[in-house]
Formats: sequence, structure tokens, C-alpha cells
Amino acid sequence: MASKKDFLKDVIKHIDIKQSSFSGIIPLVDAMEKMAFSARDLNRASRIYDMMIRDKDCNIILTLAGSIFSAGLKKVVYDLVMNNMVDAIVSTGALMVDQDFFESLGFKHYIGTPFSDDNLLRELHIDRIYDTFIDEDELRICDETTAAIFDSLEPKPYSSRELLRGFGKYLDENGGPKVEDSIIYAAYKKNVPIFVPAFSDCSAGFGFVMHQTKNPDKHASIDSAKDFLELTKIKLNSKETGIFMIGGGVPKNFTQDIVVAADILQEDAPMHKYAVQITVADVRDGALSSSTLKEASSWGKVETTFEQMVYSEATIAMPLVAGYAYHKGSWKERKPRELQKIFSTEKLTA
Repeated sequence: MASKKDFLKDVIKHIDIKQSSFSGIIPLVDAMEKMAFSARDLNRASRIYDMMIRDKDCNIILTLAGSIFSAGLKKVVYDLVMNNMVDAIVSTGALMVDQDFFESLGFKHYIGTPFSDDNLLRELHIDRIYDTFIDEDELRICDETTAAIFDSLEPKPYSSRELLRGFGKYLDENGGPKVEDSIIYAAYKKNVPIFVPAFSDCSAGFGFVMHQTKNPDKHASIDSAKDFLELTKIKLNSKETGIFMIGGGVPKNFTQDIVVAADILQEDAPMHKYAVQITVADVRDGALSSSTLKEASSWGKVETTFEQMVYSEATIAMPLVAGYAYHKGSWKERKPRELQKIFSTEKLTA
């Protein structure tokens, strides 16, 4: 019978857009301007993202959905954080906790295949994400680590941003991450706030189950309304905003909605000036992930001057868009915004 080691042997490697050999992305993407279909869309999206970076008044919000870190895109996001190419992140919990924090603890994702015997994988405690494998026993350690972090906090409600800052603090106080490309740790050091509006839908959710069962009367909890208010405060503290969206879902809508929230508060906050979305969702199904940026304009969320949908799978399109902006070098003149400092009075420990 096959063993776990037979499946968990070839490690997923995260693509590095900084390589000098990737500077050829610029002429490649520039050439797409004179093509058609998705190639021309990708060219325009790349140029709009570079415009966000060059606009000194614009704070950039990156939204993330889909299992893209397990697929090899984690280092791309890490490099965007480290080079001041994003100022805030709104993500799914699986990406930040089950994948980024998971790897920060020293664990890996492995090359797999969708043609495996899933019953055998279950018996071996191997989880499958399409053609990627994860060790379920290691995921349980990640669950338990999040529970330990929650146990260390003062028993009160927290926003996801506060909790993820606590994750960065945990790594910092325990010798740092066991990998160089931890996004949570980079964001902690660079004062880039991370929001996960559906925070229980990940390893941290299991951690909360353990923590709150252990501490039924006094425990840490999630305040999702505080999440919304805090991200709205970022909008109110920004002259202009741009959004770079990978996938859709809750992170996409959450980030678009802060314009409406600001309006409800009767504050003068313009629509998102720039917007790019990479998605494979079909607009015909009427779902949130597939709704176009032009549709968002009808809600008063996104301006239509500098917006672009790119219908492509993220592992193909994101390295091209991000790599183009990186090698254009506009980020070299961009100062860190350190939006975390808007919330500098928080207390993270008991």
C-alpha cells in the first residue's frame, strides 16, 4: 500500500517575479496592446495597475480569493507587500491562515494530481486542492496554533485585522516565520493591514472552536462589524483608492462596499478611482464574483475611467500583471503608506 511519503514529496514552488530574466514581461505585455480578446484586456489591466502605483494620492487595496497560495502565487503577494505595491489586503481566511500562516510554521504544499484515489488520500490524512496536496496532520497543528494565539489574547471581540496582526506578533516573538516569504509577517513588519471578513471559514475557525470551548465564559471573538468600520476608515483616510482583485467573493464585495459605507456616514469619499479584476467567473450567472466593474459603478462603488476585467485563471494572469508593474519600476518612487498606524492604539495581549 502507498504511504503518505509517496504523495508528499514534490514541493510547490512559488513563482518569483523579481528574477531579472522576467524583465521580458514588459515587451510581452506591451505587445498584447495590439492584440485582441483577453490579451488586450491583460495589457490594459497591467497599465492600470502601474497607474495606481504611480499615483501619489492613491492607496492600493489587494483583494484575494481562490486557493492561489497553495498554487504557487504566495511570493508574488509577498513581493507586492515588501515593495510598497499594495497598502492593504482583504482576503479569504484559507489563504492567510491555512496557506500563508501554515507555511510560516514550516509546512509545505505538494504537487499532486486530480486523478488520485481520494478515498486513499483520506485514509492517509492527505487533503487535495485540485492538483495540490496538503498534510492534514500538519493542518491540525496550524489549527492548534491559532487556538493558542487566541488563548493568549484578552477576552473581548476583535476585528480580523487585529487578530492577524496578533498572528504576525506571534511569529515575531517565536523566532520569526520558518520561511522568508510569509505575507502575514511581512505585513506585520511593513504596517500593511490584512482583513479577512469571513474569518471563521478557515483554520482559525477551528482554533476558535477549541478556544471558546476551553473558555466558554471569557474568550476572544470576532467582530465582523468592526472589520467593516475599520476598512471604511482606510477609505476615509485615502484621497484616492485603487483595487487589484484576484478572484471575487466576499473580499471583492467587502472592499467595494466601503465607498457606500463612507457615503452613508455622509463623508466625502470618492468611488474607487482604479479597479482591476482577474477572474474566471462567468458574468452570465449573475453571481457576485462575476459581476463586472462597470456594474459596480451603478452602485456608486467604482469609476469606469480606469477599470478592467481580465477573464483568466489567476496563476496565469497575476504573475504577468504584477511582474509587469514590478519591472516597470514605478514602485521605487513610492513611499510605504503604513495604514496599520491608523489603528495604532490597539492592545493585542492580555
